[in-house]
Amino acid sequence: MSSHYLSTSLRRVGATAAALLAPVVAFAQEAAPAAAEAAAAAPVPDKGDTTFMFISTLLVLFMLIPGLALFYGGLVRAKNMLSVLMQCTVVGAAMMIVWVIYGYSFAFGGSESAYFGGFAKLFLAGVTVDSTAATFTDGVVIPEYIFMLFQMTFAAITPALIVGAFAERIKFSAAVLFSVLWATFVYFPIAHMVWDGNGLLFNMGALDFAGGTVVHINAGIAGLVGAIMVGKRTGYGRDMMAPHSMTLTLVGAAMLWFGWFGFNAGSNLEASGGAVLATVNTFLATAAAVLSWCVVETLTRGKASMLGAASGMIAGLVAITPAAGIAGPMGTIIMGLAVSPLCYFFVSVIKNKFGYDDTADVFGVHGVGGFFGALATGIFASSSLGGIGYAEGVSMGGQFMTQLTAVVITIVWCGIVSAILYKVVDAIVGLRVTVEAEREGLDLSSHGEAAYHVS
Repeated sequence: MSSHYLSTSLRRVGATAAALLAPVVAFAQEAAPAAAEAAAAAPVPDKGDTTFMFISTLLVLFMLIPGLALFYGGLVRAKNMLSVLMQCTVVGAAMMIVWVIYGYSFAFGGSESAYFGGFAKLFLAGVTVDSTAATFTDGVVIPEYIFMLFQMTFAAITPALIVGAFAERIKFSAAVLFSVLWATFVYFPIAHMVWDGNGLLFNMGALDFAGGTVVHINAGIAGLVGAIMVGKRTGYGRDMMAPHSMTLTLVGAAMLWFGWFGFNAGSNLEASGGAVLATVNTFLATAAAVLSWCVVETLTRGKASMLGAASGMIAGLVAITPAAGIAGPMGTIIMGLAVSPLCYFFVSVIKNKFGYDDTADVFGVHGVGGFFGALATGIFASSSLGGIGYAEGVSMGGQFMTQLTAVVITIVWCGIVSAILYKVVDAIVGLRVTVEAEREGLDLSSHGEAAYHVS
């Protein structure tokens, strides 16, 4: 074959191919600007916001392990120290797995239901490195993975908070099983109702910046129900049951305060002024509550205790959680000063009057502090009191009633479902260890270990 014939054939083939591909090329040329325009219009996560959310997520994990574990561990007797550490650790780990399998979908799955997030994001379906989650600012997004992880740490620590109410006498298997069931039927629905755009309480206009209802009222009510249904510790009211290490309790409380900045500021979802306001309020409410608890103890018992200071610290953190990015600094101080006397009254008077054994005062601090914080948010959100203000057409009285409605719905839902779940767990594995195991201590009887070895 001559070179002339070959070159002529190639030119003919090239011309034919060009003619056939011309419509495709023209379509691509027309589509390219549209695709580029669409890509340019899609919001891109800011690296600063993403980094901020990474840090906030890790801070909330620090609240759980080791913060909450050490706080509760110091409050129990030495023979039960490891059991509390194990319950906090394993409950947290179990919740992380449950969250990615179905919890994230149940809470934020995109369903239009007012009570349930749906099944669309089971096993994190559709959550990729490119998917994003909205923030409170139009056009500002963060990677969906980091939003999912941030919310996962909330789901992990909330059931662990309940552990303190029935510490020193519950079976390890019962604590873990109850936590998984409780999260499924209480935490995930309430989280959807409060924080999802389709949620019942969200659309009512209830304000809960970082979890006053979702985390603290929920945990407080479940803890109270559990303390009653599991029953009192053997020897309660007769034997010495003082905290074995106030040193560790303070270390744990300080870790909680430190991690709580991620809890509150991170709930702003952006590294903006709202996060800074939440940080300011997390400092001030907590400091005010510590001082207030010390004053109340001094007036009522003549001395301020380390246990009281640590309790005031947690009470202040609980109270400001729903208002962290909403109230102003001066209103925040008032909230901190007011919450400690209220919690102190429930811890020292109401608990003794009714005789329930809430080991770490989960209800007295988290539940009562959560009630107060949620209701006070409706007041101190007012711009006249330094807050960010109400939605258009909403008055202080109207917002307060909305907050009260949200609190009542949370109490009823959590209280009824929790009682049912305790019964279910009792039927499956039993709630309590034996009296012999309780007297020996759960460290040895449940885990075969001891927290301390004296040589």
